[in-house]
Amino acid sequence: MSGRAGGPTPLIVALVALVAAGLVGWLLWDASGGAADGAGHPVAATSAAAKAASPSGPSAPSAAASRPASGRPSPARSGDGGTASPGPSAGAGAGVTDDEAPRADGPLKGKVVLVDPGHNIRNSEHTAEIDRSVDIGTGRKECDTTGTSTDAGYAEAAFSLDVAHRLRTILRNQGAKVVFTHDGERPYGPCVTERAAIGNKAHADAAVSIHADGSAVGNRGFHVILPALVKGGAADTAPIVGPSKELGARIAGNFVRVTGSAPSNYIGGGTGLDTRGDLGGLNLSTVPKVFIECGNMRDPQDAGLLTDPAWREKAAQGIADGITDFLRG
Repeated sequence: MSGRAGGPTPLIVALVALVAAGLVGWLLWDASGGAADGAGHPVAATSAAAKAASPSGPSAPSAAASRPASGRPSPARSGDGGTASPGPSAGAGAGVTDDEAPRADGPLKGKVVLVDPGHNIRNSEHTAEIDRSVDIGTGRKECDTTGTSTDAGYAEAAFSLDVAHRLRTILRNQGAKVVFTHDGERPYGPCVTERAAIGNKAHADAAVSIHADGSAVGNRGFHVILPALVKGGAADTAPIVGPSKELGARIAGNFVRVTGSAPSNYIGGGTGLDTRGDLGGLNLSTVPKVFIECGNMRDPQDAGLLTDPAWREKAAQGIADGITDFLRG
């Protein structure tokens, strides 16, 4: 991704090699908290550089990829388009609330989690609507983007929604109320203003936007995107930078532990975390929020994981465990 703004907040880290269940990953601990962070929960470090639910798997319809098959993702595929008015089928900040009651005695009872499945499988049919330029506080970007896909045509939008559904089930069983930004019911979008507004209106205790990247072959691994400290227009991330970094670190550490995937080898300097100020979904959020790029759809090895339903279940569990760690302190 390009067009960065703002820089990361430094975080002292130490890398600890993790060997569990026959898988080797990097477990990153917050050196400023260490084992005293509560219960020795795994966390990851901030990058030193400035720097989604269709159960049908690979046969799901493809969205047109807006990123090149090699090199870094194009600006049009940012994991976020920008901000704009909502689509014709929803009011601003409406969202889709889980229609099943959460478990009454779960450890997350009383907590609200915003889950944002990246893109929309039908965005490519509404290019005029999603391409319109909108204000994200630090500049202007598209309302939304189409996302990427594997070479075989499995769309990022289908992946993100599948993982979102799995994540919702896990969180509901933990007692949380889950709100979606969309559930595949819309003709396109929502635009990122609305994605942010839904979490804000719900007073979410945590929010996560689910994506997969589209970079060069050989670029592998996941990374979590944290909000930079930005202020401009409707954007003011000062209240959420700290808690969002903690949320992202918890998710990254648990994602390694559960999936066995390593942090990205091309973004984040091996930490699994990246800080950005050019994403409207983060800039406009007033609640702790992160993005996760679960892997690189354009790399055959990562694509093999992303198209595997069993691995997607692990991905959802890793994200859920990170959210739970964050919310329980």
